[in-house]
Amino acid sequence: MIILAPMEGLLDFVLRDVLTRIGGVDRCVSEFIRVTNTLLPERTFLRVVPELRNGGRTLVGVPVRPQLLGSDPACLADNAARVAAMGCDGVDLNFGCPAKQVNRHGGGSVLLQDPELLFRIVQAVRRAVPAHQVVTAKMRLGFNDDSTAEACALALEAGGASEIVVHARTKADAYRPPAYWPRIADIRAVVKTPLVANGEIWNVQDALQARADSGCHALMLGRGIVTNPGLGLAIQAFDAGQARAALNWQEMLPHLGIFWGHIAQHISPRHQAGRFKQWLNFLRKHYPEAEVAYQELRTLTEPQRIEDWLRANTGGVAWSTQHSVERPAALCD
Repeated sequence: MIILAPMEGLLDFVLRDVLTRIGGVDRCVSEFIRVTNTLLPERTFLRVVPELRNGGRTLVGVPVRPQLLGSDPACLADNAARVAAMGCDGVDLNFGCPAKQVNRHGGGSVLLQDPELLFRIVQAVRRAVPAHQVVTAKMRLGFNDDSTAEACALALEAGGASEIVVHARTKADAYRPPAYWPRIADIRAVVKTPLVANGEIWNVQDALQARADSGCHALMLGRGIVTNPGLGLAIQAFDAGQARAALNWQEMLPHLGIFWGHIAQHISPRHQAGRFKQWLNFLRKHYPEAEVAYQELRTLTEPQRIEDWLRANTGGVAWSTQHSVERPAALCD
């Protein structure tokens, strides 16, 4: 099982569509939907997860699970019931976001300091979501340290979580390497709920080491697959005992065209060039050709200039935005 991670401000429905077209992804989790003290309207869920208009799946059929972030059990339960009724395979809960602003308002990884509250949140959401739909959760090893990792996982399990993704770092660790995969094995020793290993998986060798250290076969990929979009395919090929060549730059170019097609259709013109360069910035860590492209486009802000570059570098092949997941124009970035 390869799961595409939620990454606020990066892994939105646009990039989810492209990465799942490439393949090697079995399931996605959306960016978090912040829940405070109100029942959100359906349009708020559709803004973050427009795949709900497509049965909760990307255009190639990969399930997308909406993720909720908040700290009020009753309010989270009400919102979970609403988004579940919109058509998805389940609801995910965020107990891992390390952002200071999120933590300051009682969301994300700050909740790892209170296992009892974790239990009450998951229990309330589990009771609100129909039995045929799952409730899953993502956590870190802890807030300031990892001393509560096992207690937090036990609380999520007791509340009714059917799967727990463990980002193998604390909030204090942020995204600094390494990821402490062996601590996931410690958690596995005390919970029966299936676990998914996450953090610092950049290549097949990392994936194998994460599995060996954590005892988890299932993996969640974030920055690694954004940087190397063929990573999921490479891991799956290894699992099948097959040799697979890396996704080369020429194979990537049509996907960049599809990515731009979505951007042009769904994102306001003043943000289009920046959105394209954001992914290109990640790709240059893996592709030398992306580094060259990034330097060529780095200072450009006009969408037409980006489009001209794409047409020149994809042999003039047009990209299609037909059959794209509908997103209301008023809610575009």
